[in-house]
Amino acid sequence: MQARIVLLPGDGVGPEVVAAAAAVLERTGAQFQHRFTLEPHDIGGAALRRNLPPLPDETLQACETADAVLLGAVGDPAFDDRPPGQRPESALLQMRRHLKLFANLRPARVWRGLDGAGPLKPEVLSGTDMLVVRELTGGLYYGEPRGIEADGSAAWNTMRYSRMEIERIARVAFDAARTRRRRVTSVDKANVLETSRLWRQVVAGVAREYPDVALDHMYVDSCAMKIALAPAAFDVILTENLFGDILSDEAGAVVGSLGLLPSASVGEGPGLFEPVHGSAPDIAGRNIANPIGAVLSAAMLLRHALKLDDEAAAIEAAVAAALDAGHRTADIAAGRSAIGTREMASAIADAVVTGAVRR
Repeated sequence: MQARIVLLPGDGVGPEVVAAAAAVLERTGAQFQHRFTLEPHDIGGAALRRNLPPLPDETLQACETADAVLLGAVGDPAFDDRPPGQRPESALLQMRRHLKLFANLRPARVWRGLDGAGPLKPEVLSGTDMLVVRELTGGLYYGEPRGIEADGSAAWNTMRYSRMEIERIARVAFDAARTRRRRVTSVDKANVLETSRLWRQVVAGVAREYPDVALDHMYVDSCAMKIALAPAAFDVILTENLFGDILSDEAGAVVGSLGLLPSASVGEGPGLFEPVHGSAPDIAGRNIANPIGAVLSAAMLLRHALKLDDEAAAIEAAVAAALDAGHRTADIAAGRSAIGTREMASAIADAVVTGAVRR
């Protein structure tokens, strides 16, 4: 296979983790006799520093014609005082909407050997393997009207969802559940919000098309508590944009580190794949960021965008092998000696080759 993948290193630790993921992608492509063309472009603060908009036209055009997009992170405190549309983070919202990427998939699992890396007891974490399916282009992040009074006396946002938006994200969740343990937990705040009442009604209707998948409903506050107390109880969590943003970050903390979490944003255009952890400017350039979230995002890219399941599985197995060998970055070291971003990437890439040879 030949595929063109746009790389968007972005800000903070983004360039470091994207370089790590690119190295693993290249090694995987060579091992399986694929040719991946990796094409870097600027986004976010990196673009602003060149006096370009957060999402330059050249970058967007490259993404539109790519087979897939791998993003590092956006966010730079140097631009925090700018209006919302001129901040680095606006690039991500614009891209999701322009490429019509309405579904965000965020898996969170406990890797063997890391059951003591997070804040929960190993016996509570045991068996945790959940997928958060988050609606990505509606709700408070995109609703109009929105604004803030010039004198700072008030601000407002609009939460809005249509039946169509809820139906399509619900089907993504139910389809995913069919490949897993066939359980969907739909999360809302139907006791307070009209949008959540519609959400619950529409999801229940879609569920009738999937008689083989069990559905339950849960308020977002109860769900947040249960993720902390009994994370293994969940299979697929389906929820709207804001709730999904918060709950998926909590899931990352529960399983050990946000640095472990990948994500896929899919829909009508080329898929966008990125680690969950953000730009982390305080550790940028120090070779200590955990690249596993970015590497696993590359595996999701292979599986969801290029339909290369064996290759994706090889990367996931390589991550497991590197962890089994005792390799740890600082965020998951838990008292062990830690290695750097580049060293972890090398350990994973070497394991891809070893694992592929054994196949």
